[in-house]
Amino acid sequence: MILLQLSAGQGPDECCLAVAKALQRLQDEAEQSRVVTDILEQEPGDQAGTYRSILISLEGEAEAELAQQWEGTLQWTCASPYRPRHLRKNWFIGVSRCAMPANALASEIRYETLRASGPGGQHVNKTESAVRATHVATGLSVRVQTERSQHANKRLAACLLAHKLAMRQSTGMAALRSERRMQHYQIERGSPKRVFAGERFQAVMP
Repeated sequence: MILLQLSAGQGPDECCLAVAKALQRLQDEAEQSRVVTDILEQEPGDQAGTYRSILISLEGEAEAELAQQWEGTLQWTCASPYRPRHLRKNWFIGVSRCAMPANALASEIRYETLRASGPGGQHVNKTESAVRATHVATGLSVRVQTERSQHANKRLAACLLAHKLAMRQSTGMAALRSERRMQHYQIERGSPKRVFAGERFQAVMP
């Protein structure tokens, strides 16, 4: 399993829209490669249907190859749908691989099984497939529920918890915001890994 974060950094609404379009494109490519995706976290943008950031998991035989194709800076070339007279047409977002759990982390996590809630009908209500993982030392916890097995949910919860712990341990919230701003500036200056164009987000460079 691999976790990828798609981020608009401190970019404007157009970058948040690029994240949404990139997510759809990534999910389409994952389906073609028989890689299962799950959205673990999402931070919406100011405009409807856009995202400031998305945390997504990839799982399948082709997960590493797919992640490698997406990691780095993405460029979207398109006139702004929000500011028709705006001269800028190039928008940048970043895709980065997130921390995975160390082997030692397993002994530091307490798991609880819960009944899944939400859409899914009677099957969801009758099965205790949802999992809450708590890091004992910090009290940090995450809840994961999918239509897959409890074992898969535990693995996913451990990955998500590792990601949250890495963010907490590396920086405080203020430093993290500063880091994200710097990441966005570096994204703009960097050479894009992939380039997409137009409202349909068509690839123009591999």
